[in-house]
Amino acid sequence: MPKDVIIACDFPSREETFSFLKQFKEDKPYIKIGMELFYSAGPDIVREAVANGHKVFLDLKLHDIPNTVRRSMKTLAALGASMTNLHAAGGRAMMAAALEGLSEGASGPRPLLLAVTVLTSLSDEMLQNELFIPKPATELVPAWAANAQAAGLDGVVCSPLEAGLVKEKCDPGFLTVTPGIRYLS
Repeated sequence: MPKDVIIACDFPSREETFSFLKQFKEDKPYIKIGMELFYSAGPDIVREAVANGHKVFLDLKLHDIPNTVRRSMKTLAALGASMTNLHAAGGRAMMAAALEGLSEGASGPRPLLLAVTVLTSLSDEMLQNELFIPKPATELVPAWAANAQAAGLDGVVCSPLEAGLVKEKCDPGFLTVTPGIRYLS
């Protein structure tokens, strides 16, 4: 996958999203549809964006028991997104089940599946004191990326500051998608 720029369509409605996207006449950008837009506009927002020529990163960050995530991914695969994600914190079994669901539900090429490692809003102090995870993000991110790779996923979502750590731990073809920057105090 080349280094694409993915434009976040973090709009509250379908109308605002397509009003923004009208400015792109010929070159249709790769777009991200997150939870706010997906929940307000429904799954048709993905179908419509794909029909209009956009590649879609469906950023819903699923995290549930393996069977629920498998069935959900099977449904999401039919929408036509090029890429989707889940939380690595759900473990290898959940990630493998998600991949299975995407493969079952895709009528064409299977969407790329990424694992969100550690949310950029989580500091090391929060990991330790609120989530009771004693490791810092710099250790957790590459470890969870390795789990995602072992489960067969295509890559991870991580901070640009952690992409190098993932590249050191995982195979060269394992993707790193970097939409945000982790704040380091």
